[in-house]
Amino acid sequence: MSLPLLRVAVVGHTNTGKTSLVRTLSHQRQFGTVADRGGTTRQISAIRLGTAAEPLVELYDSPGLENAPQLIETLEELPGQRHDGPERIEQFLADPELVRRFDQEARVLELMLAVEVALYVIDVREPVLEKYLDELAILALGGRPLLAVMNFTASSDSREQEWRSALARVQLHTVLAFDAAVRDPMTERRLFEKLGSMLDGFGPTLARWTDHRQAEEKERQSGALQAIAEMLIDTAGLRREYALTAEAERALQLDEIRCLTRQREQACVESLLALYRFGRDDYRDAELPLVDGQWPDAPLDPHTLAHYGIRTSRHIGAGAGIGAVFDVATGGLSLGAGTVVGGAIGAGAGIVRSAGERLIERARGRGRLGVDDAALRLLAWRQLSLLGQLIKRGHGSPDPLTPAAESRWTRERLPGALARARLHPSWSALNDGPVDEPGRRTASTRLRQALAQDLTELDTPTPRKDGAGTGHSNDHSGIV
Repeated sequence: MSLPLLRVAVVGHTNTGKTSLVRTLSHQRQFGTVADRGGTTRQISAIRLGTAAEPLVELYDSPGLENAPQLIETLEELPGQRHDGPERIEQFLADPELVRRFDQEARVLELMLAVEVALYVIDVREPVLEKYLDELAILALGGRPLLAVMNFTASSDSREQEWRSALARVQLHTVLAFDAAVRDPMTERRLFEKLGSMLDGFGPTLARWTDHRQAEEKERQSGALQAIAEMLIDTAGLRREYALTAEAERALQLDEIRCLTRQREQACVESLLALYRFGRDDYRDAELPLVDGQWPDAPLDPHTLAHYGIRTSRHIGAGAGIGAVFDVATGGLSLGAGTVVGGAIGAGAGIVRSAGERLIERARGRGRLGVDDAALRLLAWRQLSLLGQLIKRGHGSPDPLTPAAESRWTRERLPGALARARLHPSWSALNDGPVDEPGRRTASTRLRQALAQDLTELDTPTPRKDGAGTGHSNDHSGIV
C-alpha cells in the first residue's frame, strides 16, 4: 500500500545551517550551497527521501528570513480575523507590492502553506533576539506544526539553555538538538519520530523511512568493514622476489610494493567515501610511512608456527622469549644474540618440509619482500578511524577528513585471519597468478567480523598491561 508523502519545510534566519541540515538528513554532500555568509540560499530547493520503491519524505530548503520585525508589523495591519493566520498570509501573498518588498519572506510563507510541517533551524551561538521571536510568530501564522532544531549545540559559544527558555515562553516545546555537522543516526531517528508524534496520518510513512534508514546504515557499515578486510588481505599477502645479490632489483621491488600498497589503500578509502556519499575532496590524504625493515613473520605467533609445522607445546621451550626472530636464511629460530632456541631444534625437519619453498629460494639466491606487521596495523587503524569519522560526519561539515597519523589499534596481535593471510600469498589479488577465492572469502569474512568488534571499541582504547600507554604500537612501519 502506498504511503502519503510528507512534505517538510526547513526554515529559519539567514545562515543558521538550513542547507547543512538538509545535506545531513539526505546524506547528499552536493545539495545546495553552504558558505559563511548570509543569504546563500535564494531559491527553494527540494530533495526526496525514500526507498527504491517509493518516496516518503520531501525536504524543502528555503531562503533565510531577514526582515521579520518589519514584516510582522505589516501583517498586523492587514484586514481580516485577528486569529486567522493562514488568511493573513494569503492576503499578504496576493499583494504584489508586499511580495516584492519582502521577497525572501514571501517565498518562505508560500512554502509554509504548501507543507505539512516545518523545521525551524536555530543557531544557538546567537543571543535570543526579538527578531527571532518575530520569525516564530510569523511562521506560526501559517498554521503548520513547528519543530525547533537547535544547531551548533556542541560549540563553546552555545546558548542552548537560553534558547530553550525563550522557546518555552512562546509556547514552542517541541525542540531537538541536532548539530548539522555531525551525523548521528540516533538523533536523526529521534527527529523523524518527533515529526511522527506531531502529525496525524504520517506515522506509518515516518516509521517506514526510519526502518529503511536503519537497515541502510547497517548494510553500509558492513560493506565498509568488508572493504577494509579485503584491503588488508591483499596487503598482508603481497610478495615480491629479488636476487639476493642484486640491490637494484631489490630497490625496484620495494618501490613496487610501496606503490601497490598506497594504491590499494586509496582504493579502500574511495570505497568508504562512496559508501557514505562523500567524495575525494572530503579526504585529506597522507603518505603511509613505509620503510625497509625485518622479515614480517612473527615466529612465536601460533598461526606462523603451525604453518611451518611447529607445535608450540612440543618444540618451543622456556628459552623462547619475545625477542626471538625467524632467520629465513637458515630456517631456524634464534634469539637476538644468535643463540639457537633448544626447543626448536627438533622442529628442523618440519620447518624444512613446510617452509621448503622459501629455503630453496634462499639456496638459489632469491629473497622475498612483503609488508610488515607494523604497517598492517597502521593500515587497519587508518581505515577504522576513517570509518569511525564517516559514521559520525554530517554532510554539512566543511572540514576535510584526515587519516590517523599513528596506530592506536588496541589488539596485541593481528587477528587470526590476517595473520594467516600473510602466509597465503595466493589470497592476495596484488600478486601474479590466480587468486585462491574460497580461502580469501573465508579469511575476509572472519577478518570483517574481527574489525566490527574493533570498531565498537574505537573511542575507548584499552590501556596496555605495562601501563606504558593506551594501546599504541611501538613497532616501526615498513616493507620487509
